[in-house]
Amino acid sequence: MLHTLDAPAVRTWCQLALRALGQAREEIDALNVYPVPDGDTGTNLYLTVESAAAEVESRFADPAAEPAPGLADAVRAMARGALVGARGNSGVILAQWLRGTAETLAEGGGADQLRAALQRAADSAYQAVAEPVEGTLLTVARVAAREAVRAGDGLSQVADTAYRAARDALRHTPEQLAVLAENGVVDAGGRGLVAVLGALADAVAGQQPMGPVALRGDVRAVESCEVHVRPPGPGHPAFEVIYLLDAPDEALPELRGRLAGLGDSLVIGGGDGLWNVHVHVDDAGAAVEAGVGAGRPHQIRITHFAEAAARAGSTAPEHGEREERARAVLSVVSGGGLAELCEQAGAVVLHADPDRPPASAELAAAVRRSAAREVVLLLNDPELRAAAGAAADQLREEGVRIAVLPTRSPVQGLAALAVHEGGRRFDEDVVAMTSAAGATRYAELAVAEGESWTMAGVCQAGDVLGLIDGDVAVIGGGLEEVGESVLDRMLGAGGELVTLILGEGTDEALADRLVAHVRHRRPEVDAVVFHGGQEPAPLLIGVE
Repeated sequence: MLHTLDAPAVRTWCQLALRALGQAREEIDALNVYPVPDGDTGTNLYLTVESAAAEVESRFADPAAEPAPGLADAVRAMARGALVGARGNSGVILAQWLRGTAETLAEGGGADQLRAALQRAADSAYQAVAEPVEGTLLTVARVAAREAVRAGDGLSQVADTAYRAARDALRHTPEQLAVLAENGVVDAGGRGLVAVLGALADAVAGQQPMGPVALRGDVRAVESCEVHVRPPGPGHPAFEVIYLLDAPDEALPELRGRLAGLGDSLVIGGGDGLWNVHVHVDDAGAAVEAGVGAGRPHQIRITHFAEAAARAGSTAPEHGEREERARAVLSVVSGGGLAELCEQAGAVVLHADPDRPPASAELAAAVRRSAAREVVLLLNDPELRAAAGAAADQLREEGVRIAVLPTRSPVQGLAALAVHEGGRRFDEDVVAMTSAAGATRYAELAVAEGESWTMAGVCQAGDVLGLIDGDVAVIGGGLEEVGESVLDRMLGAGGELVTLILGEGTDEALADRLVAHVRHRRPEVDAVVFHGGQEPAPLLIGVE
């Protein structure tokens, strides 16, 4: 448990917050009825924190760098990343909340500083919104800050009190905002802030971002809640306009006045010459021109609500250039051999760095490069599900028909590719590929980096681990010993084909011995070997 927040803890906080929002993204999207029921608040919050986490990670890119990143470096990077990557109304407000937090934590990470940081964050969020409304993220932030001031002396007590207060405040949001009560939901933006504060409490308590992160009993959407994306009603502006703006502080009052006269949902966050501007208007051009009058707008995004709602509610392909292009299967893999195997099977490959999984923007860019109207995305890694979901939502708004197959290992991806047929209907192809992947059990061998508790017992540094379907099932001293044990367990449940994929630097003799073992124990089972070149796993195993 931490007594003082430090740079590694901020890094952990960002990672945990990203995972928490990734898990809750679709739920938060379904809660999104205010200010516009466009079903994207969860996605926007995820993308905002993804940008914040990436900026923090960049400070830790060189482990040998001296001096190591300090607390001020980490929190300022978090705030800047969130500001630059903020999406939508709630994203800009959250970015401003993180900026307020950072302004105080840059001076120190003790319990008193955290109390003050949460208060400053709430104040900053309110100041960013032209017309604050209660029953939203703003209310949740204010209540969390108020209760944090009354918490005990320890850092963990302050963080946990703020989280619990935010959760309780979220439950009361339908009492404060009629549209929430009418739809039977809590506020979407507030739900996202609860996840972020829960991640902070976990980071302070010492939880590391290893595996799925429970959301600490957070309130969820009302049972059977289903909010459909729909265009704004009569009298509501038609466009969402958002851009980054390079402008001096003194230019902001006039800009706020001009934009407030053009529309509503005005939020301007930032400082030190860089601002994120968000507004809903009927005249998108006038909103951009107002930015030009104040400084230099860039990264301009304009969304027409009616068109976005029509795209979200339609599964029919758009007409135009994309309709004439072939379906693509995009496979995310690391290792030259695996990439070649996927390409030979007809996939477009996105090469992944094993130390830095691709973010949603990279996945979306790879899909766009395929120039296909229909895309099947093979993730081959459970850690990519949240990023892929966010990318898919963006791409659907652009008219791409996309199916994300949450394959958890490259062997499942290869099994799906083996039955892919571009000539049949999209839905039929997706079902066949999903069935093939689901019928493939997967395993991998790994080498333990240190002492750890696992489902198979305690392992020591240098032990070989055999993971079956993601869980440690075998602990041993050698690759061959553990590989044989893993194969025996997997084939005990049946199987017709064993696939062995050798990692970078793995001796081919290991595959020869394991193939011989399979033929001796189960002569009716076929076995194939490929050189995948993946890292760090020395061996991947698939059983179909």
